[in-house]
Amino acid sequence: MIRRRLLSPLILPVYSFAATILAGAALLYLDISHVPSADGQGLSFVDALFTATSAVCVTGLTVVDTGTTFSLAGQWIILALIQLGGLGIMTYSSLLLFLLRRRVSLTDKLAVGQALMHDPSFHLGRFLYRLIRTILCIELAAACLLYIFAPQGMGAFGALFHAVSAFCNAGFGLRPDNLMPWQEHTGVNLVIMFLIVVGGIGFSVIDELLGAARTKLSGKPYRPLSRHTRLVLTTTAFLIAVGAALIWLAEYFSDYTGLSPTGLVLPAFFQSVTCRTAGFNTLDISRLTDFTLMVMICLMFVGGSPGSCAGGIKTTSFRVLAGFVEMQLRGRRQNVLLGRAVDTPTQAKALTLFLFAIIVVTVGTMVLSLTEGGISPHTHTRFEQLDLMFEVVSAFGTVGLTTGVTPHLSVPGKILITLLMFIGRIGPVWLLATLQHLQSEPKFRWPEVDYPIG
Repeated sequence: MIRRRLLSPLILPVYSFAATILAGAALLYLDISHVPSADGQGLSFVDALFTATSAVCVTGLTVVDTGTTFSLAGQWIILALIQLGGLGIMTYSSLLLFLLRRRVSLTDKLAVGQALMHDPSFHLGRFLYRLIRTILCIELAAACLLYIFAPQGMGAFGALFHAVSAFCNAGFGLRPDNLMPWQEHTGVNLVIMFLIVVGGIGFSVIDELLGAARTKLSGKPYRPLSRHTRLVLTTTAFLIAVGAALIWLAEYFSDYTGLSPTGLVLPAFFQSVTCRTAGFNTLDISRLTDFTLMVMICLMFVGGSPGSCAGGIKTTSFRVLAGFVEMQLRGRRQNVLLGRAVDTPTQAKALTLFLFAIIVVTVGTMVLSLTEGGISPHTHTRFEQLDLMFEVVSAFGTVGLTTGVTPHLSVPGKILITLLMFIGRIGPVWLLATLQHLQSEPKFRWPEVDYPIG
């Protein structure tokens, strides 16, 4: 009985991600994958494990500089790990089963359907083929555009690396200053932002939008978008616009960036978009105001949408929670979104996920305060509490932004951030579902009582 539960479709993604991370760490640890440092020391296994976890979990946090520490072979390994993590090990496993056996078991089909399309009746094989083809076409087209816009700064491999990293919401860059050299380059910014948004709205939304576009071009009767797609698109647009406005206001009044009011618009929008778990930056995060950091923490905590490369509690959970608060304030009996009421189980899942994420972030910040609370031997300064919380939320939301804490983490701190990235990538929903699956329902009920609240 226990063996059957431990091999259920709910737990297999955890094993797949863990195995891929360990394999990636072993490959990155090889001498061929990295360049020896100035003092002759190679890459430690902890740093290799951290980098592999960050790549597979498409986070982007790095304890070493990707462009100078890793050789071309190591960078290709990181690129492959990012692509695997972005598409999801479960997706690849299901595609392999489909190609080898020409069929997928009903249990696997139901599990993958619930995770990707919210519809357990769709044809898995056709969907996965369409998914892989679409993603590769988007990444290759974006890589060509990046190479055209920045042929000297990126090169062919750099353009491909950044295109895959952006679509998979990884945030890995090949320069120590990330994308800051292209802070005012409209073309590079728009391509990266487009990839981040598309990679963060979810595979089902992409598929539906492409289907709607084909229907309109063919002249057939137009079918309205589903409520899920409309909810994702409107929430994404709202978060990007509000985040950009708040970042612009905070940095405009602080004047730390030294940019003009018009020159700050593009970086503000870019940082608002990249907080949707991408991890790229065109502004120096360590010089941003505390208000901007708090806004970015909120955006990172929400993250992207279900079934996407993004992390966080997801946009749909955010809308359900916001609707629940509005329902309580207005004294309504139902939580209504887009003309339909949200059922009680969905609200319970959203609330449980929110509380679980709050607990993980709080405990993670407290533990990181213990491991990194003293004077840093590298910077000879004490990390601020806000910087540590920013680091924890960035890891849990698989974002990859940092105020400068990551390269100076102690070994226990690196292990903690590695664990947070893993939890954030497999998804709190997967973790909760797994724990619930391992538990057995009691055969009795306790008497209920009313407690005063507030």
